[in-house]
Amino acid sequence: MGRHDNDRLQGTLDLLVLKVLASRGRTHGYGITLQIQQISREELRVEEGSLYPALHRMAQDSLISAEWGTTENKRRARYYEITPAGLERLKQEEENWARLTSAVARFLQYA
Repeated sequence: MGRHDNDRLQGTLDLLVLKVLASRGRTHGYGITLQIQQISREELRVEEGSLYPALHRMAQDSLISAEWGTTENKRRARYYEITPAGLERLKQEEENWARLTSAVARFLQYA
């Protein structure tokens, strides 16, 4: 594939994070990053400089909750969990994404 930059994530990071938390449950930031990378078969990579500000913003917007915990390696980490408001936002974002990708697919097929 040509370019392999994070431009593809513009505007979709919240959707990806909320989806990981909804499907995988409570996890820390590094775990979210790994899930996005693994599920996308290494096509999507989220940098710390993008992830943590997004997590902070989503916590302020009450889409996720955050609390300190201990990892399997006995390290202190902040764990994130989706809230009911986050589940509602995820549903809206999935619908928006489906409409957008459908419209782009139609455009590419006929233009």
